[in-house]
Amino acid sequence: MTTGNFYNPEIETMERSELDALVEERIKYTVNYAAENSLFYKRWFRENNIKPSDIQSHEDLLELPIISGKIIRENQPPEKEDFGFRTVDWKDVFTVHETSGTSGTPKSFFLTWNDWERYAEKYARSFRSQGFGPEDRVIVCASYGMNVGANTMTLAAKSIGMTMIPEGKCTFPVRIMDSYKPTSIVGSIFKLIRLAKRMKDQGIDPKSSSIERLVIGGESFAEESRNYVSEIWDCEVYNTYGSTEGTMCGECTDISGLHVPEDLIHLDVYDPHMDKFVKDGECGRAVLTTLLPVGAKGGNVLINYDTEDTTVVMSRDKCACGRTHMKIMNPEREAETFWVSGTPFNRVDIEKGVFQRENMEYLTGEYEAFLYGGDDEGETTLRVSMECNDMQRCDEELIKDNFLSSFFAYKKGLENSYIDGSLNILFNYARPGDLEFYRVKGRPKRVVDRR
Repeated sequence: MTTGNFYNPEIETMERSELDALVEERIKYTVNYAAENSLFYKRWFRENNIKPSDIQSHEDLLELPIISGKIIRENQPPEKEDFGFRTVDWKDVFTVHETSGTSGTPKSFFLTWNDWERYAEKYARSFRSQGFGPEDRVIVCASYGMNVGANTMTLAAKSIGMTMIPEGKCTFPVRIMDSYKPTSIVGSIFKLIRLAKRMKDQGIDPKSSSIERLVIGGESFAEESRNYVSEIWDCEVYNTYGSTEGTMCGECTDISGLHVPEDLIHLDVYDPHMDKFVKDGECGRAVLTTLLPVGAKGGNVLINYDTEDTTVVMSRDKCACGRTHMKIMNPEREAETFWVSGTPFNRVDIEKGVFQRENMEYLTGEYEAFLYGGDDEGETTLRVSMECNDMQRCDEELIKDNFLSSFFAYKKGLENSYIDGSLNILFNYARPGDLEFYRVKGRPKRVVDRR
């Protein structure tokens, strides 16, 4: 199936009118499939007085209620006896998966083998759009387990002919780099920065390694941190966005947004504050709808599912890479957005300030931030802690000035609060290994709200 820089060229380069028609055909089929096979949707359509057969187009889909993660958890054990979103018999379930459960009971998902094939195709398209081919050897620094990412990428690699090195973690011995000469690594920004440091400590320059490209997955990030990783590895760095729910979007070599596989997952952007969907170019929450090919089965079907990640539809025009599928901005987690004096900022805004290029002459890139106080007390304090390579030569004033200039660039409300004293920003500089998150098990939480 692989041809040129495309995995499925017929679909990936389909004219917009044909693609839209295919999407609407699959919307109709998927909605009816859900209504017939899901305990939840059978009741849901009845209680909302909606006939599944009335859903004929994309516009009709926008009239349906939004489904949240909370609703999924309320329709599975222990809240319910059975899993309301499962849409196949147990005999057809190939694997069972759970989300991380960071906001309560993990959400359960059920995948058939056909689901796996569709998931894998999404990643295969992304890999091909980034220039991967049969000659590539890829280290996967993502966990193999209840989350689907690492397994899906590995399955995608089979259909492309790539060789996968399934490390799971980025703490593997540096000898792996020399022994197997990998051409790429899939991991987070910080895993790749730490690996580069370990290599340098052992006398290996990442720039002279066999790595040709890197893929960032699993978290949103600032362009400044991407650029820094690109610099220390001397290669292109691509972004992917995936989830157990089945998103799997990826940047192509044009690096101008993430392509959405529109024939397999439908994405709209919703503003929960205004209770409406927004136009292309406006920011809101990514809302997903599973799309099944006519006649296919799926273990889980989601209709208008709120990911709680914010994004923007950047373009539906043909990309320079030749793909016609829409592109979205790198999504950011709503849970990592914080409000001070009526103005929001995201964890990525903090990261952007840390990774200002001049700062990286002194910093390792590791950081954490804490919010204290609150509007009731008249003052909010943001303490930003950054790890220094060498405390004796760390230019604290330069780092502070660069951070504030970046942080306030598009946040004039925060700048005004800083000037009038209602927002206090403190900077802390730490030795390697002294940040608080090093003493906490699990994935570091970069910004913690202690108000």
